[in-house]
Amino acid sequence: MAIYDPKSLKAEEFINNEEILATLEYAEANKNNMELINSILEKARPKKTAEGTTCSGLTHREASVLLACDDPDVIERIYKIAEEIKLAFYGNRIVMFAPLYLSNYCVNGCVYCPYHLKNKTIPRKKLTQEEVKKEVIALQDMGHKRLAIEAGEDPKNNPIEYILECIKTIYSVNHKNGAIRRVNVNIAATTVENYRKLKDAGIGTYILFQETYHKESYLQLHPTGPKHDYNYHTEAMDRAMEGGIDDVGLGVLFGLELYKYEFAGLLMHAEHLEAVHGVGPHTISVPRIKKAADIDPTAFDNSISDDIFAKITACIRLAVPYTGIIISTRESEAVRGKLLNLGVSQISGASRTSVGGYSEKIRPTDTEQFDVSDQRTLDEVVRWLMENDHLPSFCTACYREGRTGDRFMSLCKTGQIVNCCFPNALMTLSEFLEDYASEETKKIGYAMIERELKKIPKEKVRKIAEDNIEQIKQSNRRDFRF
Repeated sequence: MAIYDPKSLKAEEFINNEEILATLEYAEANKNNMELINSILEKARPKKTAEGTTCSGLTHREASVLLACDDPDVIERIYKIAEEIKLAFYGNRIVMFAPLYLSNYCVNGCVYCPYHLKNKTIPRKKLTQEEVKKEVIALQDMGHKRLAIEAGEDPKNNPIEYILECIKTIYSVNHKNGAIRRVNVNIAATTVENYRKLKDAGIGTYILFQETYHKESYLQLHPTGPKHDYNYHTEAMDRAMEGGIDDVGLGVLFGLELYKYEFAGLLMHAEHLEAVHGVGPHTISVPRIKKAADIDPTAFDNSISDDIFAKITACIRLAVPYTGIIISTRESEAVRGKLLNLGVSQISGASRTSVGGYSEKIRPTDTEQFDVSDQRTLDEVVRWLMENDHLPSFCTACYREGRTGDRFMSLCKTGQIVNCCFPNALMTLSEFLEDYASEETKKIGYAMIERELKKIPKEKVRKIAEDNIEQIKQSNRRDFRF
């Protein structure tokens, strides 16, 4: 029997089934233990120190107790603390991005994904480099600066050389005032050598969803193909970090397995990265299984309600206070709006989950990986965020200034990251307003910028930001950053 060890590099030791089961038993036994719950909530709350605001976070057991508790007053306190933490470290900023699907060729047999090898109902497609350029230009014309590229696992059609060529193409496209400044990568688990190649290509975050941490379920859900290897997949983040990638992004697909099990496993994975590499996940994504071609989500009997989904997100924020939490267009406007107040710090906008979808006037549905619930334009999403007092940010400065990995986390953990991220958000929003926004969005946006500039505590920083925003308005100069 494997022994739980967060510092181990073996999947079944740092994601240990017996430890998860013991955690769930402990959480169930203590879900009404108000003395314990109060102490956990107090531990989670952000605290001001001489060095800045700090937050200790929670262990997977402590967070699991909160998740198990059904007391309405406790849930409201969880929500309130989640919002306090998010505002303390990220302010009201919401980072914007879009996925870019390169290829839906895949050799795996994942039963929840329409790209699975046996699905004959979808046309297979792989973008040429000219088509990649067209997609990038379409995204730039919306105003996007940050992409997450996606591709199925297929050594013949989607080798690492193809991915690297696509990254080079994306970075090379400069259209009008548009440029993609950060490319995050969501591709299958690979080797240390290939991660080094991705690092050298200038990627931002390497993202890989675990799908499920329950090994028995994992093997059933991935019956064929290289993804069937649970250990190789689960240990991918360690190889990525060994390959020099500073920022990695975790995630599970909620609905495949019991959510309390997944929640504990997800936090154990975050604790493992912190224990081994000295830095936890840069991002955590919280997707739920959705309808897609050849996929019926009702076939999976572990679906979760909107209320439970909100509670999971808030508890993640309490447990891992410094990570970016991502919510995609899988979710509706209403769900996304609620979760933005519970710790989410990154969202996608105007996403198309089909290969080549952005360059099509009408949204294609025959090659979508999943149904997109929020189908608003990027301009509409940006305006909606501002109307709800969220500051849309297209900033990519930390990645390009070398503030990644432990350097980013050390700034974030002392609350100092806001001194550069906040003015950068205002300047990149100004770029969006000048180059891409509707008149209504532009009016709302500049009113917000004027209000938010007053919140910058350092007069020198505020003056530089004001001057840069004026230059953005009066000229084609772009890409100012702290």
